[in-house]
Amino acid sequence: AYLFCNKRGHRMKVLVHDGLGIWLCARRLEQGKFHWAQVHQGESMAISPEQLQALIQGLPWQRIGRQQVVTML
Repeated sequence: AYLFCNKRGHRMKVLVHDGLGIWLCARRLEQGKFHWAQVHQGESMAISPEQLQALIQGLPWQRIGRQQVVTML
């Protein structure tokens, strides 16, 4: 999957190839911003499925997997 975020940080698009074709998913947060990683243009990074779920929900995904708990209120 490839994830893209706008400059304001409140819209995200995800491109996924499933073997049959490519699908596009978009999400916009009504409040707040996605906790986006600081990656320079042309660079990429890998995240776990759990981190992806947290990122899509607008949670601080960088904490997932370090035995730290993220609570949604």
